[in-house]
Amino acid sequence: MAKISIMGAGSWGMALAILLDSNGHEVKLWSALADEVRMLDETRQSPGKLPGVILPEKIQVVSDAENALTDADVVVMAVPSPFTRSTSRQIASFVREGQIIVDVAKGIEETTLMTLSQIIRQEIPQANVCVLSGPSHAEEVSRGLPTTVVISAEQKDTAEYLQGIFMSPVFRVYITPDMLGVELGGSLKNVIALAAGTADGLGYGDNTKAALITRGMSEIARLGIKMGAKQETFYGLSGMGDLIVTCASVHSRNRKAGYLMGQGRTMKEAMEEVQMVVEGVYSAKAAKQLAEKYEVEMPIVMEINKVLFEDKPAAEAVKDLMQRDRKVEAPMLPW
Repeated sequence: MAKISIMGAGSWGMALAILLDSNGHEVKLWSALADEVRMLDETRQSPGKLPGVILPEKIQVVSDAENALTDADVVVMAVPSPFTRSTSRQIASFVREGQIIVDVAKGIEETTLMTLSQIIRQEIPQANVCVLSGPSHAEEVSRGLPTTVVISAEQKDTAEYLQGIFMSPVFRVYITPDMLGVELGGSLKNVIALAAGTADGLGYGDNTKAALITRGMSEIARLGIKMGAKQETFYGLSGMGDLIVTCASVHSRNRKAGYLMGQGRTMKEAMEEVQMVVEGVYSAKAAKQLAEKYEVEMPIVMEINKVLFEDKPAAEAVKDLMQRDRKVEAPMLPW
């Protein structure tokens, strides 16, 4: 049994708390919001985030960060990506040397272009930072539906330790050394999911979505490889796996926000209607900047940025993507 503290009581933090509790671990669930802590402590549920899901009584819900981190074997960072830096800064003084922190959020910081693990390392240099990613909607994990993810760490023995903690009969965990690839796949797929949702909102079909998924994956892989990640990662769970589920699932906040924009809502209106953090909106600008920095062609990313931030009509963006110059699908293949 391990002592595990989960920082962030959103849907994903709650789902992982339930999973880890069912695995026999001692779990604390922290939130910075006093009202949320009170609600979860009293009712053991959050209808707005995970309707119908009950938080087991054994899970302690706390608001004090020092209390949450005391004696923790593993810290799970589950706050939305825009709050990763501020939360890391808030808890840094309570984190001991070599403390394992597992980031489970997905995103890239717009101002610095840093991944979330890089942010945590910068704010908490004494920590041993790892990441967990993959096709894993909280709504399904919280209900014990079969799910498969991947964990990356700098040391293999740390990855194997975490694999043992998270693994269950319904939650299969693989491990990989390619942390950069895992994080890029997990964050950039949210941008492509916005595009896929927009296409759904416009009334386009499965052909369109398949095109966005496959060509979107090509864009993500091109950038990732240029940045030093491994190609194999992008065709695994944190790449293609996560991209498929985020583009297709009714649970996907990014797809839903895109769908609403396809139906005519503005980006702000869509985010307000979704009522949760839409990570892809925050990652879109960063993806565009990374594409420009590394001189990588990412037309879908460029067009979704125009739709999000330049008020370009979504239908016009699709038309411009379809009418681009003729291309070879795999330029490395000889004739």
